[in-house]
Amino acid sequence: MSDNGKIALVTGAGSGIGRAVSLALESSGYSVVLAGRHADRLERTAASAPSPGGRMLPVAADVTDPDSVRALFAKTQEAFGRLDVLFNNAGTNAPAIPLEDLLYEQWTQVIAVNLTGAFLCAQEAVRLMKSQQPGGGRIINNGSISAHAPRPHSAPYTASKHAITGLTKSISLDGRRHNIACGQIDIGNAATEMTERMTAGVPQANGTLAVEPRIDLRHVADAVVYMANLPLDANVQFLTVMATNMPFVGRG
Repeated sequence: MSDNGKIALVTGAGSGIGRAVSLALESSGYSVVLAGRHADRLERTAASAPSPGGRMLPVAADVTDPDSVRALFAKTQEAFGRLDVLFNNAGTNAPAIPLEDLLYEQWTQVIAVNLTGAFLCAQEAVRLMKSQQPGGGRIINNGSISAHAPRPHSAPYTASKHAITGLTKSISLDGRRHNIACGQIDIGNAATEMTERMTAGVPQANGTLAVEPRIDLRHVADAVVYMANLPLDANVQFLTVMATNMPFVGRG
């Protein structure tokens, strides 16, 4: 597909879900700003594009640093003049250990990346989307099954993802008057490096270990592209895509 003239920005674009979504958006005709901490990984994402769709622009950025985020969006505006879609995807996790054993630094790092990073990027996206002509755009936040139900020993991650749901609702409400839509995709067991351990068994709420099924990343990427391609008078507020037989419905 040729360039559709639309611009997307994906955080955490150097691997996993971020890479898959970036490539799917590019294949759909978007020019994509690839954001992440590691420039070499972003370059690998750009080099993986299978078809001549839109342009890929790797930009090394730290979503926890307000100055870095401002520079990221300034480069986006300089290169493309506008932004149509932000996919807030950057995320991290803490060790799966009892809450009372977590270090303060482990807690704050997860909150900084998963929540504050999403806020800072959304803030800059809203500023740009309000000022550009034509105005408006779309923000898609990567929530998680953990935005609804926790896994054992997951307090920082679960708290951050529950908070993403509140952030999504607030952006959706405040963005209405500016033609800015905001929705959230909640993903369960996508096949990434982060979920590789599930193939050997992960702790369950009843204290046992169990192997959990995973889904191909293309299903997640297709879902994000669907959300991104909607006209701005339509919005997917929340979408869940998950392995059918994973322990979510009835978890615990």
